[in-house]
Amino acid sequence: MKPAEIRELSNEQLAEKLKEARAELFNLRFQMATSQLDNTARVGVVKKDIARILTEQRARQIAAEKSAVAE
Repeated sequence: MKPAEIRELSNEQLAEKLKEARAELFNLRFQMATSQLDNTARVGVVKKDIARILTEQRARQIAAEKSAVAE
């Protein structure tokens, strides 16, 4: 996913995408351990997607905290 696509998602959608990505990463690691994984680069892509989602969630959390303190 591109960062712009992630920013467009709601908080609920972000949480769902994070859950899906973590499940996919688990499955990819399992396939890699059993020598069934053909595209090993997919592991890195999924890890980066997880990091992007977590970064966006944290940025939203910080923005919400700043707006609550400013009031």
